[in-house]
Amino acid sequence: MSAARETVLADLRERISALEGGTAWRAGFLPFGVAEIDAVLSGGGLAHGALHEFAGGGSGTVDGAAAALFAAGIAARTNGHIAWCLTRPDLFMPALAQVGLHPDRVVFVEADREEEVLASMEECLSYGGLGAVVGELVRLPMVASRRLQLAAERTGTMAIVVRRWRRQTEANDFGQPTASTTRWRVSVLPSEPLPVEGVGRARWLLELIRSRAGECAEFEVGACDDKGRIHLFPRSLDRQNTASRSRHSA
Repeated sequence: MSAARETVLADLRERISALEGGTAWRAGFLPFGVAEIDAVLSGGGLAHGALHEFAGGGSGTVDGAAAALFAAGIAARTNGHIAWCLTRPDLFMPALAQVGLHPDRVVFVEADREEEVLASMEECLSYGGLGAVVGELVRLPMVASRRLQLAAERTGTMAIVVRRWRRQTEANDFGQPTASTTRWRVSVLPSEPLPVEGVGRARWLLELIRSRAGECAEFEVGACDDKGRIHLFPRSLDRQNTASRSRHSA
């Protein structure tokens, strides 16, 4: 088949996909660039056109902030502007810039109630021209999560929900089932040691507690850099190898 014919066919497929409400050009996955993490995810990364859920490992603000930064680093590695839907405009923009999400790329959508956050997310996902849509929520009912998942599938836009708790009892809602493709828990660890005095790169414990058609796992990683990238610590690899040997022995 000639190159010209291939170009024409590719253009026709894109037009048909647009008429059907899909965006074939956005199909695929966003890899972390860390082989050990991408290997446990179906497709080798986080799926575009899908809903992903993030929360802090505890009910405190420190772990919650780490979860938000992890989500921001992921959003930073997508293409296009980011819609961030929230009820509390308390994000620290220099921190988002440190993980690669420049303020010029973010459009904040403020709401009074979480129901309005969900509606705003669905509307932004339906637009289809964004890199990712992020929403801060305490609760994520199954019906609402299914609507977000379907809206993401239609346009190929990544949907990210950051679960932020205001009190201890609200954290229990994270155990309820949702339609999310992946679900992550982020906890803060002591920072990376330096050969001199000072504060090293922040470290997180990432727990992948749900992965559709993939595996659950946990990793010790260095926090997102100014490009939104993370790196794996050797200790995390040792723990994975030990767990793998234990499973084979059993």
